[in-house]
Amino acid sequence: MSQQPTAKYRDDYRAPDFTITDINLEFDLDPNKTQVTAVSQVKRLNEQATELVLDGDDLTLLRLDINGDAWTAYSEEAGKLIIRDVPAAFTLTIQTQLDPENNSALEGLYISGGAYCTQCEAEGFRRITYYLDRPDVLARFTTKVIADKEMYPYLLSNGNKMAAGDLDNGRHWVEWHDPHAKPSYLFALVGGDFDVLRDTFETRSGRNVALEIFVDKGNLDRADHAMVSLKNAMKWDEERFDLEYDLDIYMIVAVDFFNMGAMENKGLNIFNSKYVLANAETATDTDYLGIEAVIGHEYFHNWTGNRVTCEIGSNLALKRA
Repeated sequence: MSQQPTAKYRDDYRAPDFTITDINLEFDLDPNKTQVTAVSQVKRLNEQATELVLDGDDLTLLRLDINGDAWTAYSEEAGKLIIRDVPAAFTLTIQTQLDPENNSALEGLYISGGAYCTQCEAEGFRRITYYLDRPDVLARFTTKVIADKEMYPYLLSNGNKMAAGDLDNGRHWVEWHDPHAKPSYLFALVGGDFDVLRDTFETRSGRNVALEIFVDKGNLDRADHAMVSLKNAMKWDEERFDLEYDLDIYMIVAVDFFNMGAMENKGLNIFNSKYVLANAETATDTDYLGIEAVIGHEYFHNWTGNRVTCEIGSNLALKRA
């Protein structure tokens, strides 16, 4: 059952007892029975702590291992997974099952418009797996996504694309790795079939960054201004603040079904298409200026808001301006 929102105050902040330095995620996508396997490297910060308390919401727990062995000293209580008697450092494996098609909260992983999508800000990642779902726990994410190839030819996540391959029964997989530690609210996954506009950007140090804008079928002729705006934003951040983009690829998904306006997930921005797409036949000058502003806003979060992020959830509003 979903938990009701509760107020969180700055004075109530307590540093975490544990942190997670790395997490490997595997998604086996299915409309009603998606399985997520999360393998996390956990480290104790508070020497007195013996219980690891993880956040979770509307999850079915299938498996819980510590260092490869089944762990029975745990309980599920009101949106928490409490794991007792844990060592100082260990590998935690958690397998959960999700129902994206019936996820009406539109947080975590859901299906809309025939595609899989995530929304994890501010506390949506806990609908994907049990986790330390707070902005002061930063981990390096590796994500493998498995799905039907014909229905979902594009499987996207944060970071750089590391490998891909085909499986039996018409399925395929793609693996992504983000080398930069980030909080869970910046995680993103998209799976679907789109039209794609591709370009490149050469950074000041001479690296070529692949640029890709994914749009609903039939909207490709409305994506050009967004691409120009993205390249202008990358150039301006270099010239004004000496901040060079730090991945090999930058992706934008601009689709009608996204439930929010825009989200700055690391290397994979997700937008509602009304904030990104335009052409001369339907858009005004104000529309073009607005697209340039929102594309720049989300790109600039790559450093101010992503690489340098918040300590507590109540500070998320400080990076929205």
